[in-house]
Amino acid sequence: MKPKIYLIIVLLVMSYVRLRGQGTDSLNYQLSLKAAIDYALTHQTAVLNATVDEEIARNKVKETIGIGLPQVSASYNFQDFLKLPTTLLPGEFSNPPSDTPIPVKFGTKYNSTAGIELSQLIFDGSYFVGLQASKTYKELSVRNSRRSKIETATAVTKAYYSALVSTEQLALVDANLAQLTKSLNDTEALFKNGFAERIDVDRLQVLKNNLETERENVTRLLQLNIDMLKFQMGMPIQARLLLTDKISDIRSEPVAAMATDSTAYKGRIEYSLLETQKKLNELDFKRQKSTFLPTLRGFASASKNYQSDEFSKHYEQSFPTSVIGFTLSWNIINGGQRIYQMRTAKLTIQKTENEMLNLKNGIANEISAGQKIYLNSKRSVENQERNLTLAKEILRVTRVKYEQGVGSSLEVTTAETSLKEAQNNYIKALYDLLISKVDLDKAAGKINY
Repeated sequence: MKPKIYLIIVLLVMSYVRLRGQGTDSLNYQLSLKAAIDYALTHQTAVLNATVDEEIARNKVKETIGIGLPQVSASYNFQDFLKLPTTLLPGEFSNPPSDTPIPVKFGTKYNSTAGIELSQLIFDGSYFVGLQASKTYKELSVRNSRRSKIETATAVTKAYYSALVSTEQLALVDANLAQLTKSLNDTEALFKNGFAERIDVDRLQVLKNNLETERENVTRLLQLNIDMLKFQMGMPIQARLLLTDKISDIRSEPVAAMATDSTAYKGRIEYSLLETQKKLNELDFKRQKSTFLPTLRGFASASKNYQSDEFSKHYEQSFPTSVIGFTLSWNIINGGQRIYQMRTAKLTIQKTENEMLNLKNGIANEISAGQKIYLNSKRSVENQERNLTLAKEILRVTRVKYEQGVGSSLEVTTAETSLKEAQNNYIKALYDLLISKVDLDKAAGKINY
């Protein structure tokens, strides 16, 4: 029996490991920037909620349409008079006539009424305006959904670029660390042979220790940036994510062209939202005007009344009733409330127009500032690249001089420090360039989904 038990245990363990492996594989991703954005558009909470809001808006439109459709209601009422109500009749009706009222009970013990009623809105100005407003409200929800997608794509792009910059920084640190380790090993060999001083080894060792600490910090920063990217995408934090795009490819992509006309604002979702909001405000003004008109409703109803003193015979006899008609209601005077409501609605339209004008100017300023910032960042990266190349060359020459005995270890240490500073400046400039590129594309309305 024991071999069978062991076999079962082994099979269970193998199944568990296989299932765990499948679960881990399903959380492994290799994504380009475009794939990361596509993932976010189907998993990010803000986008999902915006899609739900679109569906809610569609239901609101159908709900508004339903107000003008026929309304049918049914009712049933049953009464059991434990004591019939008493009515006092004048004594003159008695025989012989009396001076005191005569108590009389009318009705039956059991009474019930079953009926059905149909009503139909024939004319209501507010309803027809409401139909237009509900469709515009749906349009507003669609544009809000688009804005959520644009904001999500922007956030994902910035997070992706941050992770790429950290990857580039880590690569520079690794290359620098490899060169520094070689210099340290060479200097230690020279020291052992009496061609270098102990202080030369110590200086390089301090630099190496600092660089290893920096590498640990950059590695943690890279993981933090990747986790932030996962969060912006709506991806589980425990998933494994590998970025496939390279910074060199991204830098070669075209950037938003310089806007020379005054219509760039039309490509911005923020302006489209204000346009839709203005439509809603205009419809609200139209609705306020429609309240001066009357409302007409038609109705029809049919019912049956059952009366008896015995419950077993209650439904043997009925008394039907049916009626059709219409109701016209017209609020003629309401203390001037409608006039002031109209004025308020008109002022709201004016406010929206002012906001649209301000947004136009703001977008133009944003594009202009974005272009300048991008050009400055681009020049800064070019300068820092030249500085980085020079720092590498200075370090190379300094090492050669030191190895040939015509330079000092202090010069090598200074060159190592300068290279590290040049690398940090280059990374910062590169990050600023990529972020300014995203901001400029967004300002010019080039990020659309």
